[in-house]
Amino acid sequence: MKKLAFLVLIGATVFTACKGKVETPETAVVLNENDFAFFGEKFALTDELKDKEYIYSQYQTMQKGDTVQVKFASNINEVCQKKGCWISLDLGHDKKSFVKFKDYGFFAPMNASGHEVVVNGKAFVSIISVDELKHYAKDAGKTEEDIAKIVEPKITYGFLADGIAIKNEKPNVE
Repeated sequence: MKKLAFLVLIGATVFTACKGKVETPETAVVLNENDFAFFGEKFALTDELKDKEYIYSQYQTMQKGDTVQVKFASNINEVCQKKGCWISLDLGHDKKSFVKFKDYGFFAPMNASGHEVVVNGKAFVSIISVDELKHYAKDAGKTEEDIAKIVEPKITYGFLADGIAIKNEKPNVE
């Protein structure tokens, strides 16, 4: 009888401990808002924040015209050096997402390359036609030989951000 009572006590303890545990999906990210500078619309960094692997998998299933409202964390590869009006984000797998800012309403610091960032907005896929790619190549001064090599449309991963949060170099300590 003592063994049974002991097993029930152990089971109840394990059940109670597990009951309070919240499972977090592998793609969830949790960040401290005090460690970030916000540009554009401010948003919560804790609600449904995803990582770059998640958004990469979303892009893989999207077709032209599809959009996904999402916020995800990644690293900035490149920033527009004219005004800071766009950023390029690392998605892994040798892929990038080209991020523009809603209504041209805010800009990223031009020295933000290499920083961690969280973007909030809509992800979408664009397909640039062969004719358009050839036009861009011609405008860029490419040779006729190089232009003739363009035979397939290009799929790009775009993002229209309502707001971004760039991680400060030295996080605030409470």
